[in-house]
Amino acid sequence: MILDRRQLLKIGGGAALAAGLPPVARAQDHAPAALSAAVPEGPAADHVLRIGVGLVELAPEVTISTKTYNGQFPGPLLRLAEGRPLTVDIHNDTDTPEQLHWHGQFLPAELDGAAEEGSPFIPAHGTRRITYTPGPAGFRFYHSHVAAGIDLHAGTYSGQAGPLYIEPRREAGAYDREIFLTLKEFAPTLSRTEMALDFLEPQTEIPALKQQAQEALKASLARGLPEGYEVAYSLFSINGRMLGHGEPIRVKAGERVLFHVLNASATEIRSLALPGHSFRVVALDGNAVPHPADVPVLWLGTAERISAVVEMKHPGIWIMGDMIDEDRQRGMGIVVEYAGQSGKPRWTKPSAARWDYRRFGTAGTPAAPDEVIDLVFTANPGARQGFDEFMINGVSFSMERMEPLFRLRKGRRYRLNMRNATDDIHPLHLHRHSFELTSIAGQPTAGVLKDVAMIGRFQEMAVDFTADQLGLSLFHCHMQSHMDWGFMALFDCAE
Repeated sequence: MILDRRQLLKIGGGAALAAGLPPVARAQDHAPAALSAAVPEGPAADHVLRIGVGLVELAPEVTISTKTYNGQFPGPLLRLAEGRPLTVDIHNDTDTPEQLHWHGQFLPAELDGAAEEGSPFIPAHGTRRITYTPGPAGFRFYHSHVAAGIDLHAGTYSGQAGPLYIEPRREAGAYDREIFLTLKEFAPTLSRTEMALDFLEPQTEIPALKQQAQEALKASLARGLPEGYEVAYSLFSINGRMLGHGEPIRVKAGERVLFHVLNASATEIRSLALPGHSFRVVALDGNAVPHPADVPVLWLGTAERISAVVEMKHPGIWIMGDMIDEDRQRGMGIVVEYAGQSGKPRWTKPSAARWDYRRFGTAGTPAAPDEVIDLVFTANPGARQGFDEFMINGVSFSMERMEPLFRLRKGRRYRLNMRNATDDIHPLHLHRHSFELTSIAGQPTAGVLKDVAMIGRFQEMAVDFTADQLGLSLFHCHMQSHMDWGFMALFDCAE
């Protein structure tokens, strides 16, 4: 919601539902009433996070009202020590129950922050205290994990996202300083158009999967259903400021800067380029890659993180921003300013660069898993309140039943053999685990550990993981509009 100063005085910071849209049943409507709203007793917490409606000034005369952590966007950077227990108090100062998900950490299901796994809600105007041991080391983050449906102010559409870094026991060094960047769009609206992105490598598509998607679209149109809604945005930002309206990144020639980049978008794939410079990717989703490599452009699906070192050796004043001109011009960028330089920030588009996870891995065929689970992703266009309905193996996830789709045994290594029979790129996330990429579009790879990975349209991908977390773990597409309308499944792990 974009507000002028007069509206701010009238509303006082409150958020509203998208105009003209009917309400939708959400998981938070069924929050457990027994959870105490009292302030926890005992020693002070190591960290305190407050969920509340606040104002974010993206630029002069451009202020939005949204839910945030501690009244700011992004939420405060949490730097934790690997293996050192800590206590966090989470206060919910809003009128609706919330979930705070500790993305990328290996936590018990009741602490992970997903209702689908059994995590208790943080009640409206209530508090939850949790104690846990952070891990694994690396770049993680925290964010809301509630269903939004047609409410484009809820869940990850809001400003509830913050970076989190778990300090490793041994720091690799090889850089002079580090900078955290959080990429995020605001002011979402419903649209019928989608910008197709063609950047993933390898490019092989499977004709049978494409045909399956085309048949599903024909069937929906025959039933009188339009193509499903997409979500579009009006405002774009890095670290909560639109291009040209925040402090520049000030650097010196010869510096080695480690950038930790988070895509905190609800639905969008983002890119990032710095003219005249290259990014040496050293970690993906907080996990060190076996083969660091230089790339001209970073590509990140929703919730992906990339840590990359940039050697500052091209003096000037530059725009580091998104490859999509319209998005960059509307805010998705930040100025990089060398010491002693003057003039207007410049942007020059780098040569076309495709994104290939295999570049950061090792050659060879991974060891055979203990078991293979086949997953097929399909969609019924326009079938759920105007949105596409998504299914895994023909099942659209039910927030009412929350039934596990797969049963696992602790300690066994599983291979998820995934086939995408939709025309979307899906960033796929598995809670409470990291997985190893083992095949992309039929091409074997090994060594790259992630917790989110993009599968291309009409493509297949395989990932391996060891079921070492007991209880329920959620698997889903991290695009809010996809998971809300069925693109989720539960794994239940037992001894």
